[in-house]
Amino acid sequence: MWGRVRKSCARFFRSRRAEADTGRDKDRRTHNLFEAAAVYVSACAEDDQDQIDEAAGWVSPEALSFGVSELACRAVIALARERDESPQTVARSLLGLPAA
Repeated sequence: MWGRVRKSCARFFRSRRAEADTGRDKDRRTHNLFEAAAVYVSACAEDDQDQIDEAAGWVSPEALSFGVSELACRAVIALARERDESPQTVARSLLGLPAA
């Protein structure tokens, strides 16, 4: 009896490993909101509508919006440090607004 259980379990794990190896689980992979935001923003910059649509489908619109906002904040902070300017000056500059 235990031999049959062992063989059944071994067969099950082999089939799961085979699925993973063939990439069928790739479609079921979950994406986090920061990954979705990074792909979405870079696709927008490259005007790649297919990639935009794909990334937008990975997470809810609210999560994507939060991720894009967080990415924008981090980018402005990084540029401000690099340029030795305030984040407000950098943000206004990126948007083409006059200095405040």
